[in-house]
Amino acid sequence: MSDIKMTTPGNAGWIGHSGPDSAAAMKFYRETIGWTIGDMPMQDGSSFPGIMIGEEPIGGFSPMPQENGAWLIYVTVEDVDACVERVKKSGGTIVSEPMDMPGVGRMSTIADPQGAQIAVITYESMRS
Repeated sequence: MSDIKMTTPGNAGWIGHSGPDSAAAMKFYRETIGWTIGDMPMQDGSSFPGIMIGEEPIGGFSPMPQENGAWLIYVTVEDVDACVERVKKSGGTIVSEPMDMPGVGRMSTIADPQGAQIAVITYESMRS
């Protein structure tokens, strides 16, 4: 068993799907990949459709409709704000400014100089 956890800096510890119809996407991935989709409780009392491997979530489906379907990989970093500054200095762009998601952590979506997007996240459990 690996010692790499979702909160290990550098790990691609979460995948997120967004699109126009999350119910249809969940059905597709259940049928084609065999994923189990379970409700993950959020801090505010709502729930989020999570992709489960056994009892552990590895990703989720956004309940907020988006025009086009896309997957986004979340890579753990020690400090989202410092990472965003390095992205700017290295010729990348900031797709979404750093924001806090209560109960989850601080995150931002960035793009490399070729336009490929990825998200960076610092989980709340990493903050001391």
